[in-house]
Amino acid sequence: MQIDVLGTLDVRENGVSIAPTAPKPRQVLALLALHADRVVPVAALVDELWSGRPPRSVRTTLQTYVLQLRELITLALHQPAAPADAASPCAGRSAKDVLATVPGGYLLVSGGGGSDVREFERLAGLGYRAMDAGDHKDASRLLREALLLWTGPAFAGVPAGARLETEARRLEESRLCALDQRIEADLRLGRHRELLAELTVLTSRYATHENLHAQFMLALHRSGRRGEALDVYHRLRATLVRDLGLEPSPRLRRLQQSILVAAPETPPSAPRQAVPAVPVLPAARARVGVRPV
Repeated sequence: MQIDVLGTLDVRENGVSIAPTAPKPRQVLALLALHADRVVPVAALVDELWSGRPPRSVRTTLQTYVLQLRELITLALHQPAAPADAASPCAGRSAKDVLATVPGGYLLVSGGGGSDVREFERLAGLGYRAMDAGDHKDASRLLREALLLWTGPAFAGVPAGARLETEARRLEESRLCALDQRIEADLRLGRHRELLAELTVLTSRYATHENLHAQFMLALHRSGRRGEALDVYHRLRATLVRDLGLEPSPRLRRLQQSILVAAPETPPSAPRQAVPAVPVLPAARARVGVRPV
């Protein structure tokens, strides 16, 4: 089974999509797919589907959605396998083996297949460790590979309830953390000019994200565009004051002052322990992981 949720929901069994078109069954599949190989309690599915206001026939209705998914799984399992897949783990499996009823809930069995979320976590984790070791080249490569797994917002095309909305926000935060660290790795590799176009878009999209603005300021300053770097600070400050009633953080103000006095900068090849005169704000990096429901 191949599970993709970092973009449009797609779950493929035996190479065939089992993603339904009806909204409620899609929600059920999305939550089961995110927690593949883990039991998803009935209560979690009910909360996702009906947000605390379930119908009287809640269990029967949920069972109907599960049966609809099993019908799609059955069709997928009965598709002829390609010659290379003659020894496929699908052989001998039934729909109830793939989507199992267990005490208290349901379990989607991946059969050792792939998941874009798990691959993202693996690559991002390796990237973070490379950053911690000062290997910025490997960190940039690994984090870039992790981010390429995203083809759109998580669970795109699924009418998310409370559970999926929470998970989508968590995954998006994990994506932003990986993006922040990848940009920091590129800055440390001296790729300032290459980052300017990307950071122009990102700071427009995330108008109050301080670290992205700090990275943009640093990239501009190191590209010889000191005035534009200061303009980025003033635009961010105006947005923070207008929208949130906040001043920029002390770290960002120190960065502005460093650019104002045009202090000499630490070369990109300097040891990681060295403190640059024009600092990069440290990223508030969270290790990604799929939490159980």
